[in-house]
Amino acid sequence: MITIPMLKLFLDSLEEGVLLLDNNRKVVAVNLAATRMIGREKENLTRLLCPSVFKGTECASACEKRGYCAIILTPDWVPPDQDIVLQRSDNTSVFLRMWAISLPPEENLPYYCAIILRDRSREVKLEQKVTERLQLGSMVGHSPVMQKLYTQIMRAAHSDASVLLTGESGTGKELVAKALHMNSDHCKKPYVPVHCASLPESLLESELFGYAKGAFTGATQAKIGRFEAAEGGTLLLDEIGEIPLGTQVKLLRVLQEREVVRLGENIARPINVRVIASTHRNLAAMVERGEFREDLYYRLRVLPLHIPALRDRREDIPMLANKLLNDLGKRYQRDNMRLVHETVLALEAYDWPGNIRQLFNALEYALVNADGPNILPQHLPPEVQLASQPSSAAKSGKPMLVRSYYRAPQQTEDETEIIARMLAETGGNKAEAARRLGMSRTSLWKRLKQTRG
Repeated sequence: MITIPMLKLFLDSLEEGVLLLDNNRKVVAVNLAATRMIGREKENLTRLLCPSVFKGTECASACEKRGYCAIILTPDWVPPDQDIVLQRSDNTSVFLRMWAISLPPEENLPYYCAIILRDRSREVKLEQKVTERLQLGSMVGHSPVMQKLYTQIMRAAHSDASVLLTGESGTGKELVAKALHMNSDHCKKPYVPVHCASLPESLLESELFGYAKGAFTGATQAKIGRFEAAEGGTLLLDEIGEIPLGTQVKLLRVLQEREVVRLGENIARPINVRVIASTHRNLAAMVERGEFREDLYYRLRVLPLHIPALRDRREDIPMLANKLLNDLGKRYQRDNMRLVHETVLALEAYDWPGNIRQLFNALEYALVNADGPNILPQHLPPEVQLASQPSSAAKSGKPMLVRSYYRAPQQTEDETEIIARMLAETGGNKAEAARRLGMSRTSLWKRLKQTRG
């Protein structure tokens, strides 16, 4: 028979931290490893409620909310472990993985459950070092296309030539622009973005070039433009394809002469600015149609960089999704949120027509709908669930029309309802509905025909 002294000797020999709780969740025993991890002496831990020991963590909040230990291994809780960041009394942080096991009732061992801790601090540091090699600035990715992009960014950063960033909406063109700036000789100077699509033509020129006092009604004092504000640094012209032809002429002159003339003045002011332009539109096609000046196009496109769509680098989705979820967890004060394996497969199955921006929104949707620390497939938006579940044709043995990586355990809507809702939202526009659902128009047409037939 195991005696309490023998049990304490055994626990103190373990590398893992162990806290033994009674049925009221009070700490009744703790081993040496746990005291080192938590940063408190045994006397200061015993008789405390478990949520008080881990105060400020999601685990403690869940425990207080439910009134029982939420990470005890049970058949319907997979996985039971949880990662937390514990702030210790000396203002240092420790990364812990914790889980709990129920203990069988024994006459001489009045313990209800054991909380087990593992120090992940060294593991997290190694992960961070690996991540540093797989990211540039705020961009994350280990796919070949992203590694190639990182190399191109670093080469372009050491040049003052104009850069044209192309790619679909939501791919992270502004992140690339910031990475170019931060890795250049201009990094200590201003980084000034201009969202050209959000400014009407009447305001765009005054924003870019500035104006003199009295240049127009309401100009009660002179104001510098974005070119002058970015002096010595970097100017991002976001969505350059939206600039009207009249403004394109003036912009070309500024780029050629390296000087700017404020509205209402005749004084040419020299500028030293690195220009980066970005667009989701096909500027070459716009040049052919006469919608964009050819000379400006080639002036901007000295160093072209294309940012790949998310569907073209699916292998980056797990790493990227975890980073975005971590950012969201900090915003919502839910630092221990995690994606289960089936959820990652669901994310990889979807085509992400809105790219990273849509992925971020989908994860925020899932986080809001998740009760515990685990993001499950049914927490994802319906259109993401639809892309990864088998079609009714697959159930009947017919060829499948979409990828089927997993079956979500609890679907909130079936695919017919999701398609009908998306068609209603797009006013019956099948092409737009298919884009939002992450499938081709042909696949959507087949689904509709199958539903009606």
